[in-house]
Amino acid sequence: MKVLKFGGTSVGSAQRMKDVAKLICDGEQKIVVLSAMSGTTNTLVEISDYLYKKNSDGANETINALEKKYMKVIDELYSTETYKQKAAEIVKSHFDYIRSFTKDLFTMFEEKVVLAQGELMSTAMVNLYLNETGVKSELLPALEFMRTDRNAEPDPVYIKEKLSAQLAAKPDATIYITQGFICRNAYGEIDNLQRGGSDYSASLIGAAIMADEIQIWTDIDGMHNNDPRYVDNTKPVRNLHFEEAAELAYFGAKILHPTCILPAKLNNIPVRLLNTMEPEAPGTLIYNQTESSKIKAVAAKDGITAIKIKSGRMLLAYGFLRKVFEIFESYQTAIDMVTTSEVGVSVTIDNTKHLTEILDDLKKFGTVTVDKDMVIICVVGDMEWSNVGFESKAVEALRNIPVRMISYGGSNYNISFLVKSEDKKAALQALSASLFE
Repeated sequence: MKVLKFGGTSVGSAQRMKDVAKLICDGEQKIVVLSAMSGTTNTLVEISDYLYKKNSDGANETINALEKKYMKVIDELYSTETYKQKAAEIVKSHFDYIRSFTKDLFTMFEEKVVLAQGELMSTAMVNLYLNETGVKSELLPALEFMRTDRNAEPDPVYIKEKLSAQLAAKPDATIYITQGFICRNAYGEIDNLQRGGSDYSASLIGAAIMADEIQIWTDIDGMHNNDPRYVDNTKPVRNLHFEEAAELAYFGAKILHPTCILPAKLNNIPVRLLNTMEPEAPGTLIYNQTESSKIKAVAAKDGITAIKIKSGRMLLAYGFLRKVFEIFESYQTAIDMVTTSEVGVSVTIDNTKHLTEILDDLKKFGTVTVDKDMVIICVVGDMEWSNVGFESKAVEALRNIPVRMISYGGSNYNISFLVKSEDKKAALQALSASLFE
């Protein structure tokens, strides 16, 4: 069985929902994971913001506008009055539920309940459309099997057990429709897997049922070898190792959520990135094989801050790095890149929420300098150190661009450069010209 995930743009209108139905109805049994209709989650965040501010008029006005949009889609999606009425009743019940929060105290717990309504509505609508067209389709409520533990990490044992039970209870269905993004936490409360979590949902479901393949359908033909917003004539990368895909996703390739790779990788389940606009295109296949001696792609991660700690006391002093890293750990701030020398260490972070406190603590150990508004440029491929000259190709391409840091050797799959944001476009273009053209 395959698991197919469709994002918000893929179910963003009545016609897009019909297109998805055509794609998934090929006679093979499969699980289909759907996001909320495009724009819905952002609007629900806006509604929640009004509710936090106790502005019930603003919330209700926004709710009414969103409901009107859904009713228009319902009118275009179904061909019979019976199914139009069924869908309208379901959608109205969800919006009435959202309206109920305008009367009571609103906290982050209620916000997560509100945010879950988008996926619940999109899946109900697509499931009804499939039923109307004669397809044996069943809903698998994600809130009954997708759960996180006390550390907010997915609970794979629970997911597998509950999902298997649901599938066994509905063995005759051809298509199983379920929600991405949403889940329950360890305390049974409605929660979510964070933004991009529909990819994660699909991967977790694929791992739970040991799927033949996980397909992530978006509006782009696979993962490209560079950012098409800055570089002309980029091309889809047809094959990627799990590690290569993870590096690209983490360092800026928006098509895939970084966390999506791990469950598939651990269970050796291929992931295929496909385009709903061009379903015949081969897309990108992510699996457990490496194409040797080949550089695959370049990605960029914005909003980076570089911190350099220089200290004469570091020379030959064991424990220095541990003390530095413990400061970042204490503020729950992840580090992207690290370079060290005899008298200093430079690190990069993308979360500056506790930057002031971090800098104050670091100044106890040495002189601290900060470079803001930086970008990490990541070159991904078979970067085994035995591939003579691969790293020099990337370095040579950036010969006219000032580079603040270089990280190489921490992975067999990437080399990373830290540059100023104003040099990002030139760096991406230079690397593309040198490595791919």
